[in-house]
Amino acid sequence: MNRTELMAFPDTGTLVQQVAGRWLDAVEASAAGGQPFHVALPGGRVAGRFMAAAQALGASRGTRWGHVQFHWGDERCVPPDHADSNYLLAQTALLDPAGIPVDHRHRLRGELPPEEAAHLAEAELARVTGTPASGVPVLDLMFLGMGEDGHVASLFPGAPKSVTNSDRWVLPVVGPKPPPQRLSLTFRVLAAAKEVWVLASGAGKEEALAQSLRPGGTTPLAHLISLRERTSLLTDLPLPS
Repeated sequence: MNRTELMAFPDTGTLVQQVAGRWLDAVEASAAGGQPFHVALPGGRVAGRFMAAAQALGASRGTRWGHVQFHWGDERCVPPDHADSNYLLAQTALLDPAGIPVDHRHRLRGELPPEEAAHLAEAELARVTGTPASGVPVLDLMFLGMGEDGHVASLFPGAPKSVTNSDRWVLPVVGPKPPPQRLSLTFRVLAAAKEVWVLASGAGKEEALAQSLRPGGTTPLAHLISLRERTSLLTDLPLPS
């Protein structure tokens, strides 16, 4: 069974424009149904370019965002106005320019003690998605980046089973890159999303992509792929032979 949809682009500019258009198509199609569209935004350099492209294209197309609820795959444990904040990245590139209401922005509260922030985030997910504590929230679309080590969200290689097999929805985690204290959606939530689109872009990530696509791969991205029926990988990296 082929668990991946692999889409290759010649350069980062083409990738962000094409993925932005594909996302807006989904947002506009879902608007007709009258139901909320729950999306989790990523962090990282390519994410900022992608979100800025989506905002500009949405403005030119007249995209309506009123039914979209915004979540985050992970966050650094910093205030929302800190340069390392994934929320600030989205706020600057997309949310403020597109006029997204504050009550549609369900950020991870990195300024709070991590365990408190994780429990608050779980309660917010339950409230906004209408998911009981015994279930798992199903987001319509999860955007993820991919690190040089194949990590996704803030789920890093070598994480203990208490992280990889957690029944929680949101966990405090410690990463190898500064700032180390993070909050992350768990594999359980990532696996449950209706769609996952991984933006694999950036120098030094070719081997991580190859490892993630190999049968029996051991990267966090490979683990996520193994948990899902279908994961979309959108990349400007050379494809593994």
